[in-house]
Amino acid sequence: MLIRPVAPGDLDALYQIALESGPGFTSLMPDRDALARKIDLSVSSFERAIERPGNEHYLFVLEDCETGEIMGTTGIEASAGIERPLVHLHRQVLTDSTGVRRVGRPRELLTRCQHYRGCTEICSLYLRPAFRRANAGKLLSRVRFVFMALHPERFSDLVIAEMRGVWDPAGQSPFWNWLQSRGPDLIPDQQPLLTEQMTDAARSALGEVHIDTRPARAMLEKEGFQHAGYVDPIDGGPTLECRREDIASVQSTRSGSVVILSGANESTGHRTRTGGDAIVTNTGVADFRATVSHQLHADAGRVTVPAALARTLGLSANGRACYLPLTGRQSPAALEGHMSNEEVRYAY
Repeated sequence: MLIRPVAPGDLDALYQIALESGPGFTSLMPDRDALARKIDLSVSSFERAIERPGNEHYLFVLEDCETGEIMGTTGIEASAGIERPLVHLHRQVLTDSTGVRRVGRPRELLTRCQHYRGCTEICSLYLRPAFRRANAGKLLSRVRFVFMALHPERFSDLVIAEMRGVWDPAGQSPFWNWLQSRGPDLIPDQQPLLTEQMTDAARSALGEVHIDTRPARAMLEKEGFQHAGYVDPIDGGPTLECRREDIASVQSTRSGSVVILSGANESTGHRTRTGGDAIVTNTGVADFRATVSHQLHADAGRVTVPAALARTLGLSANGRACYLPLTGRQSPAALEGHMSNEEVRYAY
C-alpha cells in the first residue's frame, strides 16, 4: 500500500469512489468536472511554497503497489470556513436564570452559527470495500497527522473533522427529513430550534454518525478529538475538534537519518522498537510518499530500512525519514529520534 498525492490520472478512480461512498459523503460528489477541479487544486497546493495556511486542499490516494488500483482517499483542507463559510448548529442545554438545568428531561436548543473559521479540516477519508485489509484504514487516517507534524506551517492550530451523520440505505436522513417538513425557513438565522419539537428519529440522529463512519470516529477520539456540540445542519452529524499539537499521532511522529540495508541484510526482518507495524514516510511535499512496514529499526536518531522500502518512498542514505508506530509505546531509545528545532525547519 502506498499513500501519495492525487494526480490528474486518478480522475476515473476518484469518480468511482464518489459513486461508491453513497449519500452524505459530500466532500467527494459524483461530478467529474468538480472532481477534476479538486484534483487541480490539490496538485497546485502540494507545489506551493507556504508560510501560513490558505486555500490549499491536499488530497491523497492509497494505491495498491502490485496492481496500481486506487484503494481509497484521504484529505486535508488547510484553512476551512474562509472562502466557503462553515455553517453549523450549536447544541446547548437550556438552564434557568441561576444556571441550573431543568429537572427531568433537559431542554435543548440548536442555534445556527459559523463557529469554525480558518481551522484545518480533515476530510475525504474513504476506503473502498473491496480493498479493506489490515492497517489500510489506520494508514489513511493517521498519515494526515504525520504530514501535519512534518509541515506545521501549512496548517492551522485547530483541526476539525465533520463526520457523516445518520443516513439509511435508501439515502434518507431523519434529521434532514424533519428539517424539510418545517417549510421554506429550514434553519432561521436568529430564532433557535428546540429539539423537543423534533421527531424522535431526528432527535436520536443528533450528534450520531453513519454506521460506516463509526470506526473513523473511534479512531479520531483515540487521537484526542472531541465533540464540542456543533453538528451539521443537513444530517446532524457531529464535528470533532482537537488542537493540532495535542493530536496523539502528531506528538508521536518521529524522524531520523536514513540507513539503507542491502543484499543479505534485507532479509533480517528488522522491526521498530515497538515490535509492530509503523507508518513510514519521506519528508517531501509534492513528492510525499508513505506506507506501512514492520521492516524498520529506529534508534539513536537513525531509521534503518531495506533498500526496497527506500526505493518505494524515495529515501536516500543520510537523508531523513519519518515514522509513526501503529501499536505499542515508544521506547526511550526510539524517542531519541524525536524531531528538534535544530534538526529540521519543520519541527513541531
